[in-house]
Amino acid sequence: MSERRRTSRYHSRAHRGLRYLAQRLLLRPVISSTVRVTVEGERNLAGLDGPFILVANHSSHLDAPLCLTALPYRVTKNIATAAGADYFYSSKWRSILTSLFFNTYPVERGKSRGKSAGLSVSLLRQGVPLLIFPEGTRSRTGEMADFTPGAAALARALRLPIVPVALVGAHDAMPVGMFWPKSGRMPVKVLIGKPLRVRAGEKLPEFNARAQARVRAMHRMQTSYVLVPEENVAPTAETDDLPEAQEGIS
Repeated sequence: MSERRRTSRYHSRAHRGLRYLAQRLLLRPVISSTVRVTVEGERNLAGLDGPFILVANHSSHLDAPLCLTALPYRVTKNIATAAGADYFYSSKWRSILTSLFFNTYPVERGKSRGKSAGLSVSLLRQGVPLLIFPEGTRSRTGEMADFTPGAAALARALRLPIVPVALVGAHDAMPVGMFWPKSGRMPVKVLIGKPLRVRAGEKLPEFNARAQARVRAMHRMQTSYVLVPEENVAPTAETDDLPEAQEGIS
């Protein structure tokens, strides 16, 4: 089976139409009725065209719904969401629902290589943007963990922009262990930063650390407009490999 055929549903008009209806008629009303969403930084998406990788911190099952309902439809209409195969593809009904609402594709977490990396590359090369949570799993405390390098490696190898997003308040509204947001429509913020591109001569650990620093700073300062002394961020061990995109919603 050709790569184009294997990934056809991720960019088909029929699936996009069904996803639009599911998000507008079901997902968006649920989000707006259970939490109070503030979006900041939409102007940073001006001129964004073609494939990109949206990266965000991850502490709640609200995270993917927030990204896909709060951002402009022109940005999210074709986006595919990385999802942990061990959870979201462990049962048929769960994989069907997540595919319908979030256009998910499976990632094998905890492995250095596999089909996930190839699928991520194929989707990006076919013009499909990706939503990736580089921490790999939800934070149990609300504190950000270090980013694994998969998203940065993809962006660096394919020379694509990373769009940093900080989600503030999602953990308080619906922490790990809860299957519905808390009552009272707690406030959450979706903060969209300026796209990041790899610099000339920039190594993977440096680029990954820069993306992490941007999301962490926006989350800490609760604003999308931050100045980060990125040159002072200590990178992790260097590698130029293109690792499997182990990150995903979980």
